[in-house]
Amino acid sequence: MNFSARASIPGRVARLRPRILGVTVGALVAVPFGAVPAGPAPATSAPAASVRAVPAVLAGPAPVPAVSAVTVPAVAVPLPPDVDRVPARLGPGEVLEPPAPPASTLGRSVPTRLHIPAIGVESELVGLGLQDDGRMEVPPGAYPAGWYTGAPTPGELGPAILAGHVDHGGRAGVFWRLRELQPGDTVEVGRADGATAVFRVTRVEQHAKDAFPTAAVYGDLDHAGLRLITCGGAFDRDAHSYEDNIVVFAELDTRR
Repeated sequence: MNFSARASIPGRVARLRPRILGVTVGALVAVPFGAVPAGPAPATSAPAASVRAVPAVLAGPAPVPAVSAVTVPAVAVPLPPDVDRVPARLGPGEVLEPPAPPASTLGRSVPTRLHIPAIGVESELVGLGLQDDGRMEVPPGAYPAGWYTGAPTPGELGPAILAGHVDHGGRAGVFWRLRELQPGDTVEVGRADGATAVFRVTRVEQHAKDAFPTAAVYGDLDHAGLRLITCGGAFDRDAHSYEDNIVVFAELDTRR
């Protein structure tokens, strides 16, 4: 099955077409689901990316331009009473410290494991980059799930992206039961820094691949979010692909 989807993003993002799970994430899919022999693949960690690029959309021919790192709307901050101006430039030896991430988010750290209690998912995570044509890579088999290295890591400010096959090579995939998730269910992501980012599902959606919600999935956020993507809907035997994508939206549980 393949992850094909088309969508347009206003402004800096033109068209995304990741094929998702089942997966050939146009943005997610490079290989039609079911076209690769089944079998687990060793999990690897891809190097962290400093720039978030939006995959060409889960499947389509049109390349997608790179998108800069997550941006946050400017907020006016009042100066202390004893400060009447901000220096126009740094003096010798002065260093401009980068702003600290919001207290409700985590720093960047490679995700290593995925656990979704409600649907019995326990999987390592493999890094997914972009192919030469701008489409997102897809996991090599039914297991493990993958994380898009061009997006924030789970727990960071912005939307982290995880993708997995619903089935592959005649066997159920890591996201076979993804559509069963309900709002309030937890998604736990273990990270290389030893922390576990715990997310709460907010909604589960199903979209035709030619109407993939690109902006909602890859657009900037003012909080730490997570998107889980796989294939769904009817299976087109001629195209060897599912017609829809299942997308789960979740937010970092800051109460923990």
